[in-house]
Amino acid sequence: MNRTSIVSENASMNSRSLLLGSVIALGMATAHADTNLLYTLDRSAVLPSTNTGWDYIKMEPNSSRLFMARDKDGLTVFDVDTNKAIATVDNSVGANGPLLLPDYNRGYVAMTDGSLLSFELKSLKPIARLPLATDGGLNSGVLDPATKQIHFITGTRTTESTWFTLDPATGKLLKKTTFPFKKMDDPALDGKGTLFAPARRDNLILKLDSRTLKEQARWSVDCNVSKVRYQASTNRILAACSGDNPLFLAVDAATGKTVARIPIGKGMDGFVIDEQRHRIVTSNGGDGTLTVIGQNGADSYELLGTVSTRVIARMMHIDERTGRLFVVAADYSSGKPDASGNAPKTLHPNTFTVLTYKPI
Repeated sequence: MNRTSIVSENASMNSRSLLLGSVIALGMATAHADTNLLYTLDRSAVLPSTNTGWDYIKMEPNSSRLFMARDKDGLTVFDVDTNKAIATVDNSVGANGPLLLPDYNRGYVAMTDGSLLSFELKSLKPIARLPLATDGGLNSGVLDPATKQIHFITGTRTTESTWFTLDPATGKLLKKTTFPFKKMDDPALDGKGTLFAPARRDNLILKLDSRTLKEQARWSVDCNVSKVRYQASTNRILAACSGDNPLFLAVDAATGKTVARIPIGKGMDGFVIDEQRHRIVTSNGGDGTLTVIGQNGADSYELLGTVSTRVIARMMHIDERTGRLFVVAADYSSGKPDASGNAPKTLHPNTFTVLTYKPI
């Protein structure tokens, strides 16, 4: 090979190296840019609706069915894989908070009139509607695996909250317990005999014996805590606060010490943990965002970013099979503000929308 050929070959190799380097750099930049997206809107579905509001939405475990409590429109069952509503549970007008128990083939729904609706989970056939609270609506409920009992909790009251404890297989009422707090939400469960219950208006997390519901400790937090989850791998209570000081908190379940605080969006009412991606996500209806937090260990968290959704999209659930997030919203009109600056919202009929966000 002569000198001219060698020079030409070297130039060609250099060009190819530069091109390959540019392609790799572009690919890395694109991957980094995609990662920064965190979640993108995958699809949406608009359902027939009245001007009713809604509350909890929950996925049936190991299923594609999403149950959405839509008050006057009842408990709607939505298939997230086909992106279509497939049923409405009979006698479910006034639905507020579903609890889905595949091991018992039972579903229970906290109702706005204070009753508890039970139905067969597979067939969706109603079983009974048991009157429980006579002074207002029920909020939602949980199953405690340690005692194999379910607890349903009243909504906001003037002086105290009531827990109704029932048998999950039969729906039989076993006992009721009162607490001196105006508003309590679903507790976190460690599955070993302890419940961690938020008292929202009192900025407290209560440590309760799950068999007796007696208070073992109370821990003050510096915000209006309403969502709590227990994470066994870290022995942490992961929590979210609404109100004027919206925060994500991580609390040591052994000591009650708050080990992390991160600001989140306004109007939070949905909170999920994505264990596969080491993320915590809140849905914030006040400003129409998802707050995405990365978890790097028991006491190490960082704000990864925010994703826009829609204003009043406050409720959310996660599909643990895929990591997809589901939030719901509707169009609305705001009326004339009152003296406090609050403007009543009127929801538009036939605009209730299920929004599906896929993780990047």
